[in-house]
Amino acid sequence: MEVPFLYEIVIIFLLSIVVTIVCNRLKLPATVGFLLTGVLCGPSLLGIVSNREAIDQVADIGVAMLLFTIGMELSGDALSRLKRPVFLGGSLQIGLTVLAVTGLAVLEGISYQKGIFWGCLVALSSSAIVLRILQERGSSNTPTGRLSLAILVFQDIMVAPMLLCVPLLAGTLNLSLENALFSVLWVALALGGVLLFARFGLDRLMEAVMRTRTREILLLTTLGLCMGMALLTSALGLSLSLGAFLAGLLLARSQYSMSVISGILPYRDVFMSLFFISVGMMLNVDFFGQHFFSIILSTLLFIAIKSLLTLPAVLIQGYPLRAAIITSLSLAQVGEFAFVLAASGLEAGLFDMTAYQNFLAVSVLTMMLTPGLIAIAPRLANWVAGWRNEKQLEDAKESNSESCPLEDHLIIVGFGISGKHLAHVAHESGIPYTILEMNPETVHRYHGKEPISHGDATQPVVLEHLGVEKARVLAIIISDPAAVRAITIEARRLNPNLYIVARTRFVTEVAPLRRLGANDVIAEEFETSIEVFSRVLTQYLVPRQDIDAFAARIRQMNYRMIRRMSNAVDPLDEVVSHLPDMGVQAMRLGADSPLCGLPLSRSGLRPKYGVTVVAIHRQGEIHASPEPQSCLEADDIIYLFGRTDKLYAVKPLFSGSLKENAAPSKSAEASI
Repeated sequence: MEVPFLYEIVIIFLLSIVVTIVCNRLKLPATVGFLLTGVLCGPSLLGIVSNREAIDQVADIGVAMLLFTIGMELSGDALSRLKRPVFLGGSLQIGLTVLAVTGLAVLEGISYQKGIFWGCLVALSSSAIVLRILQERGSSNTPTGRLSLAILVFQDIMVAPMLLCVPLLAGTLNLSLENALFSVLWVALALGGVLLFARFGLDRLMEAVMRTRTREILLLTTLGLCMGMALLTSALGLSLSLGAFLAGLLLARSQYSMSVISGILPYRDVFMSLFFISVGMMLNVDFFGQHFFSIILSTLLFIAIKSLLTLPAVLIQGYPLRAAIITSLSLAQVGEFAFVLAASGLEAGLFDMTAYQNFLAVSVLTMMLTPGLIAIAPRLANWVAGWRNEKQLEDAKESNSESCPLEDHLIIVGFGISGKHLAHVAHESGIPYTILEMNPETVHRYHGKEPISHGDATQPVVLEHLGVEKARVLAIIISDPAAVRAITIEARRLNPNLYIVARTRFVTEVAPLRRLGANDVIAEEFETSIEVFSRVLTQYLVPRQDIDAFAARIRQMNYRMIRRMSNAVDPLDEVVSHLPDMGVQAMRLGADSPLCGLPLSRSGLRPKYGVTVVAIHRQGEIHASPEPQSCLEADDIIYLFGRTDKLYAVKPLFSGSLKENAAPSKSAEASI
């Protein structure tokens, strides 16, 4: 029995494996490998695929699934924050691009109708490629990642109006007022029905599905909702991917969203691979060879013009130049929906076959260059923003004359969940602090409630304005790895004595950050693993002291390894390397502790618990190397030196929860 398309799909998959492995050896992203696979098996080279239309239809499902998972990863709060970037940033990006391209076309003697059409083609960017690369790089939740998503969502919304404009621009539109009103009414009724279902039926449906405890039913429900919403929006004249994105947003409200997304991810990746391959098939190698230099020049001009036209859409929202440059370069390619628009324009006579082939060649090249552009964007943005900053240094110094009056303070870079928690405990502890956030909406929301200001911390002038030279601690709590590295470098250069704590996602990023000057690097991956085993051991009723000792030992082993990897030259690190399991811990003495009122000589801290008191902080004064006769009082802060596991084990004694084990022994008279 012969299965349609099976032969082509098997050959495509086998060829993509070989090409992707070669690309991996050459340090090229998998996306480029899939695009090259499409070029190889396309009609201009090997000609493996005979039914391109079927492959394109399967590829469209991959785009829809990508937007579905993106929608599921957005919480209601994140979506509400994206409203302004979507409509303001998206409309400005498309509007400026269409106006600029139309103006250039008119100057070249081309009709304004064709200029508008070309402007629409240029304005669209690839959601599939950009969002996939951002996910792979872990940059989806960075400010530039959210900005890119917002503009891409608006572009997808505008695909339908652009398609409707094609016959209007070509002069072939015959639409009566009655038909227009009927279309608007039909769209309103359909979307209203979807909202009603989401409000009253979706939660009940998902609960019934989860009660079956059957993964197959959950997967079928997920695919049914995703593809059903995509088909509905397609029937309304909108894109498939926009419907899938809406379905993802609806399911994101469900408490079972993580189960849903884990089931669909493997299918999404397979279909997405087919999408990239289908794009590569569009490139006509013969035409490309004949017009090589003109296509290369057109590609470079396209990237430059589109990047420059996207910049104002980001800058006008209050984001710094660095974020604008990164976002602009991320969107400097042709979008997948531009191919659909181009086919409609070719059929309507808005351009000829030569122009169409030129457009396809430039489109495929820009898509292939996108991974490289996104990779170099942070470095290019740092260079451009730094050069611009030097030119404005004198003006900035004048404003810095009224800079932060704080001294010995804490600087918090990033005001997400972690930043808010840190600010709260700093406020409760009486620690002076200031906050820097790059999202203007967050700054506006907390202005007057927190000492927050807007700016890009990678710029030295901004750090100087925050008083980095007089600060004690800098906490970098943002999700952009390139920005974390740049901030660490500048902060260490401006204040060699500053204590820098940085958050990162993966353990592999810890050593490079320490080499750049960070004192402490908290890896979410590592700390999450500790929290997981702590919760598991708690369920098995392992004593809390033992769990804390395990965690301390693992932390010591991990960070000792990282210190060796980072080639630390700090003298303190050199000392610690000889005492790998030792540390200093501050403990507040609770009123219920059995140690209250006892002299150090009778506390038993050294012989019984293996820790030494090196200082006592009392009523604003620090008493270093206290005498054995020194009495301990409630609310004292005791500085203990000892092995890390011993320090964790003694913690309950200071709060009073180890009263039964705390009776001082007579042999402890000379314990200090």
